[in-house]
Amino acid sequence: MTASDHVTRSDTVTGMSSATPVRATWRDYLALTKPKVISLLLWTTVTAMVMAARGWPGLWLLVVVSVAGYMSAGSAGVFNMIIDRDIDLKMARTAKRPTSSGLISTRDAAVFGAALQVLSFVALWVWATPLAAWMSLAGFVTYVGLYTALLKRRTWHNIVLGGAAGCFPPLVGWAAVTGDLNLFAWFLFAVIFFWTPVHFWALALMIKEEYREVGIPMLPVVHGEKLTVAQIGLYAIYTVVLSVMPVFFHEVGALYFVLATALGAWLLVLSWRLYRHVASGQVVERRVAVPLYLYSMLYLALLFVAGAADRTLFAHLG
Repeated sequence: MTASDHVTRSDTVTGMSSATPVRATWRDYLALTKPKVISLLLWTTVTAMVMAARGWPGLWLLVVVSVAGYMSAGSAGVFNMIIDRDIDLKMARTAKRPTSSGLISTRDAAVFGAALQVLSFVALWVWATPLAAWMSLAGFVTYVGLYTALLKRRTWHNIVLGGAAGCFPPLVGWAAVTGDLNLFAWFLFAVIFFWTPVHFWALALMIKEEYREVGIPMLPVVHGEKLTVAQIGLYAIYTVVLSVMPVFFHEVGALYFVLATALGAWLLVLSWRLYRHVASGQVVERRVAVPLYLYSMLYLALLFVAGAADRTLFAHLG
């Protein structure tokens, strides 16, 4: 173990400072994978599998893709923490991450992340399909290479372009079941692509001062709140329109259409409320952006459930 593999803490019993090492546990390595972030990604993967299979895709395949998908996304989270260690140290909400705190060394984190990615790729190739393995790897490369390393610190377009990384999970799920990617699978990709700015710019409005302090050019920092909420509204419209388009290609039916329309309507209402708040000259405080931020996650989760339910029901009725 290297010097950076542990941190020290004070002896709280005696009140004296004693350099007692705090070794990283499995929980610390789990934290490297960003489990809270991965949950929604896995949800879109699993529901896409149900859509592709028009029903239950099989327990073994579901377990393999879920575990491998977690490892791949977790690997991306590990390398994101390694690359962003310097700015994580400056932000209150990330300063205690295992990499930024020094609890886990960069070397050990890199080995762990690489192992996760290799195991994920092999598992998907052997027990799912090669295409699923390649789609998973593409998501990893997009998040680590395009978003984290190239765009995040350079342009406010970071979320728009780099956000494509979050669009790959449904492609992984679909490819794992069918071995190919049809038009509907790419619609799922597109919906997440245009949904991502709505979700992350709502978050950016909530913590814009933290981004400003560390020099990350998120849209609210670079161009202000008015343009940000206008862009959120625009991307919300794109998202809702794209979400209902598969109906016209006969990929989904009436159940999906009704649910997608209802879910999309509320997304537009919350986006409009945020826009009106800023247009009236008021500053966006955290409490104002929270409803859209939280609902955007629920929106995506329920939209994919609607697609899975509709295609399963339609297949059984047919």
